[in-house]
Amino acid sequence: MTEGTTPAAEGVDTLSRLEQEGEIAADYLEGLLDIADLDGDIDMDVEADRAAVSIISEGGSRDLQKLVGRDGEVLEALQELTRLAVHRETGDRSRLMLDIAGFRAKKRTELAELGAKTADEVKSSGQPVKLQPMTPFERKVVHDAVAAAGLRSESEGEEPQRFVVVLPA
Repeated sequence: MTEGTTPAAEGVDTLSRLEQEGEIAADYLEGLLDIADLDGDIDMDVEADRAAVSIISEGGSRDLQKLVGRDGEVLEALQELTRLAVHRETGDRSRLMLDIAGFRAKKRTELAELGAKTADEVKSSGQPVKLQPMTPFERKVVHDAVAAAGLRSESEGEEPQRFVVVLPA
């Protein structure tokens, strides 16, 4: 907290900064959709102290799947490009999360279930379980689910082969 500011004022400043990030990202993504001649609506929010931007489509999101790519590879790249666009405008590093056609939301649900199921398995067996390599986003979701189940987990390995190990209590 800076001298002379209250916690409430800092919260408003943070919220304003994150909303600004979302607006910059939305403008950047609108331009991208125009260039690619793809239809999609932009939805902005602030979740867990980070800007969250989603590209959604009312009709079939088949065209938007091109922006997701295989296993979200294109989505990850677009997220990094969008973060760079925000950084260029603000000068600050962005932790913005991008979702396209609900891919990340669906993935979050699947990974939370995997984390809970693996935690149950570790509780039953008493043995640690190593999961497949995951992106940082995927690992975070699994770590949160394992913690919610009352166990501990760690990430091991080097990118891009970094993975989660769920440990017994």
